[in-house]
Amino acid sequence: MSSPWNGHFSSLELVTSLAGSARRVVRVGDIEIGGDELVVMAGPCAVESESQVFETAKAVSRAGARILRGGAYKPRSSPYSFQGLGVEGLRILRKAREATGLAIVTEVMGPEDVDVVAEYADIMQIGARSMENYALLEAVGRCGRPVLLKRGITATLRELLQSAQAIAMNGNLDIILCERGIRTFETATRNTLDIAAVPVLKTVSCLPVIVDPSHAAGLRLLVPVLSRAAVAAGADGLLVEVHPSPDKALSDGIQSLNFEQFRVMMRDLRPYMAMREHAHEIEREIAK
Repeated sequence: MSSPWNGHFSSLELVTSLAGSARRVVRVGDIEIGGDELVVMAGPCAVESESQVFETAKAVSRAGARILRGGAYKPRSSPYSFQGLGVEGLRILRKAREATGLAIVTEVMGPEDVDVVAEYADIMQIGARSMENYALLEAVGRCGRPVLLKRGITATLRELLQSAQAIAMNGNLDIILCERGIRTFETATRNTLDIAAVPVLKTVSCLPVIVDPSHAAGLRLLVPVLSRAAVAAGADGLLVEVHPSPDKALSDGIQSLNFEQFRVMMRDLRPYMAMREHAHEIEREIAK
């Protein structure tokens, strides 16, 4: 049966599945993003200190996260806000990987930073503000690392996939799409989580799709319920902000979970993870 989106996405052949492309699994060490396992990436919005990152890495690893997130470079709306530790932050993340075995995802802000970030990171994150920075997209397409591509705050799904196509055209098909909320007229949350984006992208694209509930909600009390919704909708992973002391965080503390809140969230996600794994088993049986 033909897809209702055949004409809408037909020119983006490298990143769509409309022509029968097999689903892509992005591998980072022994981690498979887009496979059977729900992959959780967790950690602080910003790298603040070695002790903060090490403490967080150990806590999220114990709770079941496979990848440590943390910003060494921070593109902030206000020039007076904390802008990150730069290369020192990257060194701290590398030490945390050596200590815990967690893979690292961190943001790269400009094409001039791609080589240095790729030296330390396992996954290169393209933030929402950079989704249409085509010089940056072309550079990460050539960097040899998987790319986590966040949807822009006002971007359509076609525009998100156009950016993914730009990365793919430069040789890199290891792309993870991230729905992180879009700007609407609603002001009760930081952004509006477009939960329908998950099944649409999973239908029209061959790429893994994850959800960032922290930036979508902007409020920590909503992060667990949006995470459950994301998994139920078929997301391949989550990107969650976690901090030892959220009220003292230098960046996005209001939407960050503490260690106990993250542990409870991961526990409560287990039935949803089991449903997801069961659905994959059924899909494999049907495909035989």
